[in-house]
Amino acid sequence: MKIAILSNGPGNYSTKRLKEVALERGHEVEVIKYKECYASIAQSNPGVSYRGEDLGHYDAIIPRIASYMTRYGTAIVRQLEMQGMYTISGSLAISRSRDKLRSMQLLTKAGVGIPKTVFSRNSADIDDLIDKLDGTPVIIKLARGTHGNGVVLAETKKAAKSVLQAFYLTNEDGTNILIQEFVKESAGVDIRAFVVGGRVVASMKRQSLDDDFRSNLHKGGEGTPVKLTLEERKMCVKAAKAMGLNVAGVDFMRSERGALILEVNASPGFGIEKITGRDVATPIIEYIEQNAKRRPKKDKIGA
Repeated sequence: MKIAILSNGPGNYSTKRLKEVALERGHEVEVIKYKECYASIAQSNPGVSYRGEDLGHYDAIIPRIASYMTRYGTAIVRQLEMQGMYTISGSLAISRSRDKLRSMQLLTKAGVGIPKTVFSRNSADIDDLIDKLDGTPVIIKLARGTHGNGVVLAETKKAAKSVLQAFYLTNEDGTNILIQEFVKESAGVDIRAFVVGGRVVASMKRQSLDDDFRSNLHKGGEGTPVKLTLEERKMCVKAAKAMGLNVAGVDFMRSERGALILEVNASPGFGIEKITGRDVATPIIEYIEQNAKRRPKKDKIGA
């Protein structure tokens, strides 16, 4: 097959691993810097060009879209979808997973456990908002934050009100702001499950190395292999399905009332391979081999 990897560049570890595995399995592979692509919007001949040349037809597309390039990246993916190319992660699925509010709504609808969450544009009602979360401390986050950025722990109502007011003043693009309960038994610890095609292929625990409540590896967190329970595996698969993602990094924490989903990532990093010794690139290529020639299923979840 002819496979295109939409990436920021060939030096990215996940991109190198995907290309390596695909070549070993006899496929043609091209790495395309999607931010250098441009789309031709024409009724009879939609197309995408890259470095001055029209992209040909690919049997499969693997989008590795960075969070800060979501709008442009998904527009390029959508244009390729319009040309009839198979993509392992659809443009709609990527977009919805990047919106934390939309994600929480879909996860709840699917019956997946999440932390208690409220959202509001009115900092004057902070007392009532916090009461709905059973008091402080609370986590305040921008709905489109990533890698732990745009996430603040407010330990008192006064601190929460100050953070909300600051977010509202600086949040000119109207991104939703979420307030979530702080689960003390999981402070600084969460679990990442790597899901491919309806099964968990690797999992790790992430632990902050200082007093930071965020466990993201990008924030200096330490990863270790972890074994999931059967129920946790089912929940992670269910969460990925709720987003419409065939490849997903599902983040959750263990609480006194069970596992709670924090986020479903559409372009999970491959650092989990180094920590767990598990190969996550091969299952992705295998999934493409099994599904690329089938007629793509229509996305019924909605934006």
